[in-house]
Amino acid sequence: MSLSRKEAQTTAQVISRALPYIQRFAGKTVVVKYGGNAMVDDRLKESFARDIVLMKAVGINPVVVHGGGPQIGSLLEQLSIESRFVDGMRVTDSQTMDVVEMVLGATINKEIVNLIGSAGGRAFGVTGKDGQLIRAKKLKVSHQTPEMSVPEIIDIGHVGEVESINKSVIDMLVQGDFIPVIAPIGVGADGASYNINADLVAGKVAEVLEAEKLILLTNVAGLQDKQGEILTGLSVSRVDQLIEDGTIYGGMLPKIRCALDAVKSGVPCAHIIDGRVDHAVMLEIFTDEGVGTLITNQEDNGAL
Repeated sequence: MSLSRKEAQTTAQVISRALPYIQRFAGKTVVVKYGGNAMVDDRLKESFARDIVLMKAVGINPVVVHGGGPQIGSLLEQLSIESRFVDGMRVTDSQTMDVVEMVLGATINKEIVNLIGSAGGRAFGVTGKDGQLIRAKKLKVSHQTPEMSVPEIIDIGHVGEVESINKSVIDMLVQGDFIPVIAPIGVGADGASYNINADLVAGKVAEVLEAEKLILLTNVAGLQDKQGEILTGLSVSRVDQLIEDGTIYGGMLPKIRCALDAVKSGVPCAHIIDGRVDHAVMLEIFTDEGVGTLITNQEDNGAL
């Protein structure tokens, strides 16, 4: 399809404006947590895959970590397996863990690999069990009410937290010119499988790879203040203040803590962006404006 002269000029201007970002991030690693609406809307899925392939084509090394909670819930419902949650975390018995592995490790992971392939890229899908990429340990959940003198420890089954990341597995894929696509399933010392929050896995992967950026796709426009305005350009100390004064609470808190931990551990910046926007990842990488909240380890909050 041929472009008009005006359309061609606009395209050239857009590419020209992206050049400084391409030069800055060439050879750098960017970890992207893929989830939310971007995983279920066909138009958004295609735009996400094209963004990832473009990053690779201009010399950036994207690493994708994906979630899949709604898809897991849907299959459990079809199988008449009850879903139970404790503090927002799915109680995962052995039967549920089998479903989790099927959905994350097979269905979703391979769909993302195929999407990237259809967009012209080369992706390689793995779970945290492959090459013992993600060593996990059982997550201990404590619960306490005002009437309780000591907290109660609740067993939520095969739910884990990251103990370590085997960086060599990811390095091997990147050196082979593949885009790693990681399902957040870890393996324990006893060989047991563990379901791990994808945001947490993405944060730990970013830390271990010394990534330039961590990008978390969400279903919200970004972190908002108490007046509903989007907050961005936040320093670590400012985020700590927002948590303390209650501006950050509820479902956004774990995501913010994940981004904060990554930045505190040396990742220069983390972005919580609106995955409902077409080409959200590209907008975050190649423009100043972005589509969400930036958290940086620089106190002067310069644009990154």
